[in-house]
Amino acid sequence: MADNLIEQTRGLHEDIERLERLNAKDLKQEDKTHKGKLMQGHRVRKRLDMMQEASRKLVKMYEDDDNSRRGEIAALASADGNAFGIFYDRLKEVRDYHRRFPSNDVTEAENDEAALKQEPHVEFTGEEGLGRTLDLHEHFQSFVNAKFGRKLEYHEYLACFTELGAVPRQYKLAKPYSEYTKALQAYLESFYERTQPMAPLGKHFKKLEEELKAQFDAGAVPGWEDKGMGPAGAVSADGTSGIVDVDAFESPEELEMIGADRLKEALGLKCGGTQGDRAKRLFITKSTPLDQLDKKLFAKGATTIASVALTEAKIYKLTSLLDNAIADTKGKIEKKQTQTYEEMQAEQEEAEAELVPVDSDEEDEFIYNPLKLPLGWDGKPIPYWLYKLHGLNQEFNCEICGNHSYWGRRAFEKHFKEWRHQNGMRALGIPNNKCFYEVVKIEDALSLWKNMVDKNKGGFKAELDEEFEDAHGNVYNRKTYEDLKRQGLI
Repeated sequence: MADNLIEQTRGLHEDIERLERLNAKDLKQEDKTHKGKLMQGHRVRKRLDMMQEASRKLVKMYEDDDNSRRGEIAALASADGNAFGIFYDRLKEVRDYHRRFPSNDVTEAENDEAALKQEPHVEFTGEEGLGRTLDLHEHFQSFVNAKFGRKLEYHEYLACFTELGAVPRQYKLAKPYSEYTKALQAYLESFYERTQPMAPLGKHFKKLEEELKAQFDAGAVPGWEDKGMGPAGAVSADGTSGIVDVDAFESPEELEMIGADRLKEALGLKCGGTQGDRAKRLFITKSTPLDQLDKKLFAKGATTIASVALTEAKIYKLTSLLDNAIADTKGKIEKKQTQTYEEMQAEQEEAEAELVPVDSDEEDEFIYNPLKLPLGWDGKPIPYWLYKLHGLNQEFNCEICGNHSYWGRRAFEKHFKEWRHQNGMRALGIPNNKCFYEVVKIEDALSLWKNMVDKNKGGFKAELDEEFEDAHGNVYNRKTYEDLKRQGLI
């Protein structure tokens, strides 16, 4: 049925209209879950790509470079007067097509439910949690094992992995740093495209490249103010011993005296040959900028200054776009270090419960609750008499818990065994036992604890510890015995 260009053109226009209609229906659906929003964005993005592909085909057909479309239209015009014959030939083709494929019924409305509920396959690692947090463990290992990196913990790496300006210049022109930054940029770019499928990342990068080129020429790029024209071994961000100040040497022979290892570490060029060859290549950088050196002097696979600066700029841009995800990653790692196994299990169950799709048949109904009563098991406010019966209208404040409010006597009594009150007592240096039950003031708790400590110090007290016995065999301490004797009772 689509043997001719006119029919193909009509089919492509129909496909574009159908995809537009599906996108409009999909975007009208408001999904509250993180997974639902993510899948919706990928569905819409996939249809937009299909529309762009169909549009490119249509543009190529309308340009008609081989005059095939113009010839087909001329054949339909039929200058010899056989227009009806051509019309019935086309009609016969249409009938033959539907006779061969009777299942393709175009008279009924298309069912879009399956297309609107489709879940595209998007790969995320377990650490990424469907795009909530980043997974930089592989890049962390590359950083701590590289010469330009340092030994640190993963949570410290998350706070400083964007500080690329701290890397010495000599390492930036080496292959390991180039591979590290390109891998980091590729991951951040992939993560952003997977979590923000509708975002125009290409436009951001195009604008960034234009701005960076102008700033680089003007010497306004941070860390590259000299446009990379400084000596290869004279630039250092941290003053490490591997940096060699070439200006302090007068000849290559003097450079040889620093040793082969330091020459190899400071040299951003080829490191082969004898020690004298290395010293000569390094001494050339004293009077010649890097961008004017012979390309044969650079190691195979060495990166250009502009490409390194561009990769760093893209990483800075991506980290600014992923600022929330990076902050959530830091919070997750710090929280995981203080969590118990039970707390991590409960958090995982809560995350899985959030991923359950909401039933489209159930609509959220507006609940009239002017008194702001607590909700019951059915999601509706509890009766007011039950609210009064449990004393939920009474507020209890606990200064030890940071002036936290508890509504109802039951919640107040229960909170003495909860984590918030226990942490408050631990911060005061007081054990949380039954003696401090109902104590909510910090001053009262400290005073009671001081009295308990003083009482348990020990030592002999005559009034309390010395015992007396009366004629009937009753035993009293000294103070009680004297009081009773003065009263004439014994």
